Amino acid sequence: MLDAEARERVIVALDCDREEALSLADALSGHAKWLKVGMTLYYAEGPSIVREFKERGFKVFLDLKIHDIPHQVRGAARSAAGAGADLLSVHGLGAGAMLKAAREGAEKAAEATGAERAKLVAITVLTSMDEAAMEQIGLTCPITDEAARLAALAKGSGIDGIVCSPREAAEMRELLGPDALIVTPGVRPAGAELGDQSRVATPAAAISAGASHLVIGRPITGAQDPVAAYEAIVEELVRDA
Repeated sequence: MLDAEARERVIVALDCDREEALSLADALSGHAKWLKVGMTLYYAEGPSIVREFKERGFKVFLDLKIHDIPHQVRGAARSAAGAGADLLSVHGLGAGAMLKAAREGAEKAAEATGAERAKLVAITVLTSMDEAAMEQIGLTCPITDEAARLAALAKGSGIDGIVCSPREAAEMRELLGPDALIVTPGVRPAGAELGDQSRVATPAAAISAGASHLVIGRPITGAQDPVAAYEAIVEELVRDA
């Protein structure tokens, strides 16, 4: 893998407050290509934080896991895409009508702004969940089966790809084909703490399994030298993926 391709694969998750997020973004400028804005940061700062990262030259994955009735989701996707998000997450559990509404909202934003349509990925099973957690919500099938069911639904509803753990990435790639986006959180360099993640893999293993993008937060943002931590991951991908 070439260096430039590796940098396109890594999305740095900034799950922190505005001051820290901007400090990290400035430090990673010229190194990272993608940043993730999740609920922690977006609920505090709103669309302006997406615009600030875009002005700094980053691509933005707005990971809000949108999940509501189709009317609300259509409007939410339009607003989120209109703020400048390049990639937007919705929840696969919202079913087909909701997923189609998300696509419609992203298309409306593109028409209004003249920009390329924001790509959409559907959440399958959160990487913090294991089989016991699945049983708590009434799902007794294997995690891979649930992920596959929601992935097929997303594909049939006009969604560009999915979010799944690295452990399901190979099966999802086979199911969805070579062009689908497969975004994998739960990526941890060798030796990194698991935190609240249950189904994890190293960066190189996740790419080898079929992931198109890796979402990596604390191993980079919590490192003593975030830039060095980021560069070590890029080096691993170039060398091993």
